[in-house]
Amino acid sequence: MLLEVTRKRLMLCAGNSYPELANELATGIGIELTKLEISRFANGEIYVRFLESVRGVDAFVLQTCAEPVNDNLMELLIIIDALKRASAKRITAVMPFYGYSRQDKKTLAREPISARLVADLLSAAGADRVLSVDLHAGQIQGFFDFPFDHVTALPVLASDIIRQNLRDPVVVSPDAGRVKVAKKLADKLDCPMAILHKRRPEKNVASMSHIIGEVKGKSAILIDDMVDTAGTLCEAAKALKKSGAREIRAYATHPILSPPAVERITKSSIKELVVANTLPVPSEKMTDKIRVLSIVPLLASTITAVFKEESVSEIVGGDNQI
Repeated sequence: MLLEVTRKRLMLCAGNSYPELANELATGIGIELTKLEISRFANGEIYVRFLESVRGVDAFVLQTCAEPVNDNLMELLIIIDALKRASAKRITAVMPFYGYSRQDKKTLAREPISARLVADLLSAAGADRVLSVDLHAGQIQGFFDFPFDHVTALPVLASDIIRQNLRDPVVVSPDAGRVKVAKKLADKLDCPMAILHKRRPEKNVASMSHIIGEVKGKSAILIDDMVDTAGTLCEAAKALKKSGAREIRAYATHPILSPPAVERITKSSIKELVVANTLPVPSEKMTDKIRVLSIVPLLASTITAVFKEESVSEIVGGDNQI
């Protein structure tokens, strides 16, 4: 008896963290979201059940670590477990924002390395690979014993900056950790760069001591991977303004925007904050100073390339090694 040769089937499913992004991504890929039931027991425990067969599929699970982070992370793990037990052939966790990424190393005694713990949880749940955007630290990829597709929103941000046609631009890194990204952006824009020296006296508190580079009379472009309470960006903007920058714009991938971020940005000398839609920005957090760019084409192209076993690096021009 001859067995019929089966074709690979791509399946995209999503948790409840960002349904708008899930629908846009499904449209971008040209498929429908997989039907699944997600509910809560009376005590808050999560229940997941797929409403169609997933046997043998190449499954991509979209779940960004938006608030509430812990609930959304647990929901992702349970979805992956359900897929594994229902015989999905390969499971890819698509996490536009990787939760706990700031805790990637020990800086003080008796601290956890929570980013590694998240990696272990994904592996234990049954994930075969992970896809994420602009990790806070590239070393997180080394926490996994299976493929990790790291893509960056830098080409999307750079294209927007070019459209602004800024006069005398200078790319500014708000701290030493973003220097490599700032250099890549400066090379794309063919402009100089500057570096701010940042100190953190305590968590979510930043102070700027001095600037390395020339910013006087220039259009400063602050670049960062995430905006949480916006303390770093607003302190950086204050330092740039004091040093004579003509105007200040900020670009970041992940709009966490925890209080009092929106209030700080509104009152700051930042002309505009441009972010990617890796996390939802509720209407109450949107102001005239905040603008959101879509990375759906980037995610759709990457997922399609992974499914077809094609190069991901070519999609972002090699910038995934940031």
